[in-house]
Amino acid sequence: MENLEVRQNTRFDFHPTPLEGLWVVQRKPIEDPRGFFCRFFCAEEFQEAGLKKPIAQINHTYTKKKGTVRGLHFQYPPHAESKIVSCLRGEVYDVAVDIRKGSPTLLHWHGEILSASNQKSLLIPEGFAHGFQTLVEDCELIYLHSVPFYDHSEGAINIADQEIGIIWPIPITDISDRDLHPPFITDKFKGVEV
Repeated sequence: MENLEVRQNTRFDFHPTPLEGLWVVQRKPIEDPRGFFCRFFCAEEFQEAGLKKPIAQINHTYTKKKGTVRGLHFQYPPHAESKIVSCLRGEVYDVAVDIRKGSPTLLHWHGEILSASNQKSLLIPEGFAHGFQTLVEDCELIYLHSVPFYDHSEGAINIADQEIGIIWPIPITDISDRDLHPPFITDKFKGVEV
């Protein structure tokens, strides 16, 4: 990997993962007896970590049931997107899968616990599929996207695909029909151009 050092600045630490371009972002709240103040996003600081496009869309999800899985979703070019995923309430196991054509880590995945209390986010670059599992009841996530959602560009990978081999931390209790039936990876899959 090109640069494995932690990138530190005043409001965020960017921690590299084994998948190039995928960063764990540690927000650094300023606390006092009233509570805390925390910078959630700064275009300049995120650009230094690889976010090249401006934020174009922000989405908010709520998931009721512990053990629910959502994903694995991505968008094909020309609408490939970077995203910043954060947990505002509860705790989730957030997963990013490298699907970049020619990547030395093609079909490798990285999982990270995101919670309201640990103040972590994932900065997911273009060419990654994304999903998560709720580890507690009543979870809320916020997504900052570099590209709006285009249903004709949407792609998905099956969460149980053995070529990827994601190990979900707890039994899966709920999944939508849409997320239950995406295709499995075949020998023809060589990755997605980004």
